[in-house]
Amino acid sequence: MIIFAFKHINNTNQTMANYRTDSRIVMTLDANSAYLLFGAMKGGEFIVEPITLEAHPDNLELCLQNMVKGFKMVREKLDRQPAAISFAFPGPADYPNGIIYGYLLNFPAFRDGVALGPYLRKKFGIPVYINNDGDLFAYGEALGGILPEINEKLEMAGSTKRYHNLLGYVYGDGFAVGMIVNRHLNRGDNSCVETCYFPHAKRPDIIVEEGVSIRAVKRVYKELSGDERELEPKDIYDIADGLLEGNKEAAVRAFAEMGELTGEVILPAANITDGLVVLGGGMTGAAKYIKPAVLDVMRSKIRTLDGKELGRIPMKVYDLDNEAELAEFLKGEQQKIKIYGSEIEVDFDPQKRIGVAISKMGAGKAIAIGAYAFALDQLDRRNGMSRF
Repeated sequence: MIIFAFKHINNTNQTMANYRTDSRIVMTLDANSAYLLFGAMKGGEFIVEPITLEAHPDNLELCLQNMVKGFKMVREKLDRQPAAISFAFPGPADYPNGIIYGYLLNFPAFRDGVALGPYLRKKFGIPVYINNDGDLFAYGEALGGILPEINEKLEMAGSTKRYHNLLGYVYGDGFAVGMIVNRHLNRGDNSCVETCYFPHAKRPDIIVEEGVSIRAVKRVYKELSGDERELEPKDIYDIADGLLEGNKEAAVRAFAEMGELTGEVILPAANITDGLVVLGGGMTGAAKYIKPAVLDVMRSKIRTLDGKELGRIPMKVYDLDNEAELAEFLKGEQQKIKIYGSEIEVDFDPQKRIGVAISKMGAGKAIAIGAYAFALDQLDRRNGMSRF
């Protein structure tokens, strides 16, 4: 096992189940280049109808105006003052200090640097917490999604195996990642745990995000099919399913290539993190075309110089959305082994294994839960309280 000194691993503990019963209200936002989606949560559930406003990603003034407008509209629906604002933002930033800066592909207006957290704190007079969307997705899945679900099923199956690590990936305008290490959110020393800068496996001179995003599927389909229509991923999915006229083979291949590139990105991270993998975002609606390719890559082989064939990942990889594979995953290889020199036996499961699943709660809900729980923990820390 390789141990890294994650200096800024956040101490928020994924066992914080009491976020479900907390009475505090936190206003949330899911920000992407197409729209700004505002909400409010209490006890881990949305308590107002969501509000959607245009994002204006290339116009800073209009974008900030709509952020303030959206939060004000939410606040007007609440019966009391919210405790905090907590939300996701895509791309690189100094998240602990709420400063957005750097080469943001999808929010070019923020590239020169915007003190977004301090700006909103000044406007509303309450704490503001901003995190990467991939981080909050993984955090939400670790709190109320795939991580507790699988551990509960392992317990019910009588297995001694438990999982504490998780990688969460979100498809969208970009390709975000979040990492949970030993039940803690790893924000990194520079709040820069990113996937999009990995090289594209087929075109290593460009970033992988050009192959695993909405624009990638649209581009690859057009290149393979010669179809000049401006199609959205849902249209391409319908073509793959034979529900819309077009090049079926090219449509299937466009999603499969996305899956292959996803697998290439997951492999090095999974080798180090050694935990469950969950995929989210609207593109997972095409999971039947994407995930088989992900799994094929993760199960692929590599050789040593003397010709010995090894898996590219030392763990056996299971599809947790497949009932037969899930049953095998939960069963493992339960054995009993004798303590040397005695007849005493102890339980032992020698099978090293991880699983890949599609988010059941959906990326939006997982991100919101992550944002809500993160805010509660930070508020408690400000007040000198400990939940654990």
